[in-house]
Amino acid sequence: MPLFDLASPQLEAHTTDVVAPEDLDAFWAGTVAQALGHRVPTSCLPVVSTLRLVDSFDVTLGGFDGHPVKAWYHRPAGVEARLPVVVQYQGYGGGRGLVTEVRAWVLAGWGCLEVDTRGQGSMWRPGHTPDPVGSDPSHPGFLTRGIRDPHDYYYRRAYTDAVLAARAARELPGADGRVVVSGGSQGGALAMAAAALADGVLGALIDVPFLCDIPRAADLTDDGPYAELTGYLAVHRDQHEAALRTLAYHDGAVLASRARCPALFSVGVMDQTCPPSTVYAAYNAYVGPKQIRAYRYNTHEGGGSYHEAHQLEWLTTLLG
Repeated sequence: MPLFDLASPQLEAHTTDVVAPEDLDAFWAGTVAQALGHRVPTSCLPVVSTLRLVDSFDVTLGGFDGHPVKAWYHRPAGVEARLPVVVQYQGYGGGRGLVTEVRAWVLAGWGCLEVDTRGQGSMWRPGHTPDPVGSDPSHPGFLTRGIRDPHDYYYRRAYTDAVLAARAARELPGADGRVVVSGGSQGGALAMAAAALADGVLGALIDVPFLCDIPRAADLTDDGPYAELTGYLAVHRDQHEAALRTLAYHDGAVLASRARCPALFSVGVMDQTCPPSTVYAAYNAYVGPKQIRAYRYNTHEGGGSYHEAHQLEWLTTLLG
């Protein structure tokens, strides 16, 4: 895959043209407060699996409007000490998976909360959380569901679920209250939202994030999921302004300016799914302490296991 986006140093200096809505903070403060008003107790039930070195729990936590959101909670087996928890969000179309699918965070000695994404989990890994809310007509997929109004938008619900999962992680059995949020692609967008909107997040791992500098991404790539947006607007020719207004409330390059915890980003410089300039737009807007690893010859897979090794080192420094 050839280089197709801006050349350095313009790439590394790129910032978004998306303007934060005047009521952005009020919108999200009201959304989270409303969700907390419907909050239900977190259920955490032990699960027996074939992994003898991992203790696992089937978790149900309250999400947007009190809707149940499923997750797995994994800990090193037999460890009685309280541990930090890495909250892991899923890429587009994926769910929490099977109980035996365990991240390296657990092998490193931390807890991990593997969170479903509502309505997803049927593209590449199974999920178990429905989205009980309907929407106006939308293009197949999730990107345009409810896009005519920010209050009805799918990602308002998904971001709120991510925020409440980060809050719930502090209170899980054996948790010490320290929470790091993590994800790639869509999961990176959810981690960004949690870092910006949830209280008490200690750090964020944000890999090749989706939903950043969205109008530019839609102009640069015809890959999915951004192709859902252009496909929708090609049909609904009168909805362009309304769609961009809704997306501005959910754009990671806008929300990054509200995130203050330390963050480690990654970007694939040949990524045609989430173009690298859109990742740099979010990175450059991020106000907390930050680092980024660029993988020049990689696409949407980013740094893979090489970057995971760097993440483990970074987390060890952060968590001790």
